[in-house]
Amino acid sequence: NADRSDHVGPTAQCSCGKAARYAGRRAKTFESVLGPLTLERAYYHCKPCETGFYPRDRALGLAGVSLSPAVTRMSGLVGAMVSFEEGHELLRELAGVDVDTKQVERTAEALGVEIADDERRFIEPLEVDPVAPTLYLGVDGTGVPMRESELQGRAGKQADGTSKTREVKLCVVWSAESLDKDGRPTRDPGSVSYTAAIESAAQHDMDDVPSDFAARMLREAARRRFGQAPRQVVIGDGAKWVWNGADLHFPEAIQIVDLFHAKQHLSELATAIYGPGSDLGKQWGTLRHDDLDEGRFDELLEAIRTHAAANEEARKNLDYFTRNRHRMRYPSFRAMGLCVGSGVVEAGCKTVVGTRLKRPGMHWTVRGADAILALRSAKLSGRFQDFWERRAAA
Repeated sequence: NADRSDHVGPTAQCSCGKAARYAGRRAKTFESVLGPLTLERAYYHCKPCETGFYPRDRALGLAGVSLSPAVTRMSGLVGAMVSFEEGHELLRELAGVDVDTKQVERTAEALGVEIADDERRFIEPLEVDPVAPTLYLGVDGTGVPMRESELQGRAGKQADGTSKTREVKLCVVWSAESLDKDGRPTRDPGSVSYTAAIESAAQHDMDDVPSDFAARMLREAARRRFGQAPRQVVIGDGAKWVWNGADLHFPEAIQIVDLFHAKQHLSELATAIYGPGSDLGKQWGTLRHDDLDEGRFDELLEAIRTHAAANEEARKNLDYFTRNRHRMRYPSFRAMGLCVGSGVVEAGCKTVVGTRLKRPGMHWTVRGADAILALRSAKLSGRFQDFWERRAAA
């Protein structure tokens, strides 16, 4: 407070371009990692635009807030990892900092909005490490409970046709040069990165720009140098929007339908044909799983086709497996040393989305969910520190 160098003269330039008049020194108490600190600052008021500002607040990153940058960072981290109430308790118990629950929420979401903007602007890849021989890009979607105001007019799976959730779309990039005890590829430690948001993947061939989610995938692919990998693999669950995006934006990539999802389709079909709990259905499903594992695709299709005339689910699955046949060459993929499952993506849905956003009693706005998703993705991908360094230097 003894340092009054923030007084730059009788006037200072306002952001509107006009001269703001010095109007004395004013005090404000900020919450810092050392507890509450009262700071005196020079205040300038701009009569033309009727606003005021504090040069010292701008210099210290305190403009418009009551938390120091360090407490802002701490609040963002706890808000990303646990509920806002738990974040308030952790800050108080572990750091002796009293930030109330609502302020943790506001701070974490505001920081998440900043990180989401940073993710869109900074996509330059890191050139430190060599590109892995094979890079995988996986996508999936998972529903998140929303507030009623965010669901107006949206069709859903409820009995009355309404929806309780909005879909978060997740993109994951990783490498898998390591082998497990059975000699199968498994993700390399530290190689996984995430990006996620509630946004559309809808795109038409004539569109000049990619969909919001396609643009997100392209940014993540650029950051991870996906296109530079000697072998590129896209893994998904068989949804048409996944492969439309892969065909359009990653035409050189090998496409693989996740084996777990393919087998899940067959298990559900067995139930639809023979009824729940049927031994005959279990036997039929096991045989079809074996067909898939061993590459007996003609036999698989014929077994489904046998029931297609009388069963709607069989007709749908016949189309599904026929359409994705070239993406289900599992014996060939395994012989190439490739992953055939999307366990990394499934784990990402739980780690990035479910663990934080799908807890009992939670209902989100799109803005709030996207902010926390941006925070979690940056933290879990090891990019939070990079963001913070750019923020501090701005």
